[in-house]
Amino acid sequence: MTVIDPETQAGWAPENDEDDDMPLSTRLSIADTLTLGNAICGFMAVYFTTTGVLIPHLTGTEDGGMARHSAAMAVILMLLASVFDLFDGLVARKLRASAMGAELDNLSDLISFGLAPAYFVVTWGMVAQDAHQRVSVVAAVVVLLAVVLRLARFSCVTLRDGIFQGMPSPFGALTVVAIVLLELPFLPTLLAIIGVAWLMVSRVEYPKPRGRLAVAMLSWIVLSMGMLAAWALDAPGGQLLLQTGCSLQIVLGAMIPVFATARRVNTFRDNRRESRAESRAAHQP
Repeated sequence: MTVIDPETQAGWAPENDEDDDMPLSTRLSIADTLTLGNAICGFMAVYFTTTGVLIPHLTGTEDGGMARHSAAMAVILMLLASVFDLFDGLVARKLRASAMGAELDNLSDLISFGLAPAYFVVTWGMVAQDAHQRVSVVAAVVVLLAVVLRLARFSCVTLRDGIFQGMPSPFGALTVVAIVLLELPFLPTLLAIIGVAWLMVSRVEYPKPRGRLAVAMLSWIVLSMGMLAAWALDAPGGQLLLQTGCSLQIVLGAMIPVFATARRVNTFRDNRRESRAESRAAHQP
């Protein structure tokens, strides 16, 4: 509102017009735009899960094809969110990153890789024949809290360059969804979901997707989208493709910590051998 001086009838304005300009800390960069795309994909994944899977089940208008199409679309959107998450970091390193970048990234990851997969687990607990709704809600809460704790730890803990501590939230979210889509019996599914949540808050070291690893990750995401599309369209062999892709995702999720732990054990043994050899050399005349 403009303040008018009754004597001069002049409008009052700040002495420095530059104060009206947007501060640099609130200006979005290209990387921030990609991060917001991540958040939009996470929200739309929840939308498709609700409108295409949950509501038809609750209203009794369930159509297998529509539910399959919507579930596939929800997972494809989570995969697309992981692509945005991959590229926003690369772009931020190459170009300018705003002061809001880290906060936007955490908030977007919470939506796409915390809320969306947790909601997918809740929906599975309501529509699956052998699932238990209340227990599945507990599993979903465990997944959500694991992502919250992981993102909070990532913001305040400094690690050596090139590694993550704990399973990255995009990888964890996609592994949880793959477990659900594999349609295993309820108890193994529940235990596997909780196991992934534990890996996300564990101290197991995971390599950051850079260079060839980033290309391999992007290729795997594109391949996974193709498998989901074939399954959604009921293409010949689509179900087998889906089961193969989900199984590979789960195997990768299980094997990476095994290799990481083996590497740490070997490094520890090598360091002990070197220290013993140095100690022996020091005591020799």
